Amino acid sequence: MRNYAAYLVTILGASFWGLTGLFVESLYDHGFTAWEIVTVRLTSATLILFLFMSIFSRKHLRIQLKHIPHFIGLGVVSIVIFNWCYFTVMEQTSLSFAVVLLYTSPVFVAILSRIIFKEQITKRKTVSLMLTLVGLSLAIKLIPIGGLSIPIISIVLGLLSAFFCALYSIIGKFVSWQYNSLTITGYALLMGSLFIFPTSGVWKKVNAFESVDVWLNIFGVAIISTILAYILYTLGLTYIESSKAAILGAMEPIVAVFVGVLIFGDALNFLQIIGIMLVITSSFLTVIYKKRKIIMRDKSFYETNKASPTR
Repeated sequence: MRNYAAYLVTILGASFWGLTGLFVESLYDHGFTAWEIVTVRLTSATLILFLFMSIFSRKHLRIQLKHIPHFIGLGVVSIVIFNWCYFTVMEQTSLSFAVVLLYTSPVFVAILSRIIFKEQITKRKTVSLMLTLVGLSLAIKLIPIGGLSIPIISIVLGLLSAFFCALYSIIGKFVSWQYNSLTITGYALLMGSLFIFPTSGVWKKVNAFESVDVWLNIFGVAIISTILAYILYTLGLTYIESSKAAILGAMEPIVAVFVGVLIFGDALNFLQIIGIMLVITSSFLTVIYKKRKIIMRDKSFYETNKASPTR
């Protein structure tokens, strides 16, 4: 896959995460708690994906026992525990504050990628990270803050949510060298489901499951915002640096803002528009570096050959 195709599928995967609110809001209206929604989301996505692979792609069901800890890390730590921290911060403070703390995750990814994969923290990446954080703060109305008072525990949990989210890009990079994105996504969801289902009590919601609307939203959040989102993002991880993928993942809340505007009638103010432009600019800076580098290298090669007629 060419780099630009990898960038595209990564952004598309993050965008599908941004559509989660479309389905989750309805499930909240039917009386589901955040923990139950995570359970339904992971369990239904696991069943659908494994059914698909059993019928159409059995070869992707094979894994080696030595890689099970990686899938446990992805499913339990980077999906379930991350979601718990994220939802807890939302309950204690606000969605805006939770999202901004969550999207410090590219910083963690950049640091961990430098230590583990020896990826360079370039000036361009640093500028992209700063633009992302400032842009998101504007886009979701965290700036201007005013007299906002935040408990220390919320800040700690918010940073933990970012760290656990960052681990998906790191752990996912390890197994992306060994398995197809279908396999990685399927077994990560399976491990997460096995961990969360026994603690959820979701089976007590028998009456809610009689609603067609509930099932439509379950299929939406499972197929679009979970299966397709994780498969595409994981596929992108196979071909691009973890730190770059994390920066491109910031498109998720931007899509969520647009969903609010187009579907729920929210209005964008001037600062939000500036914030969205900053995030898009950061993504643009992330993806054009490779092309410019190739162009400059080709130009240098051309000039060298031009000056060497015997070659």
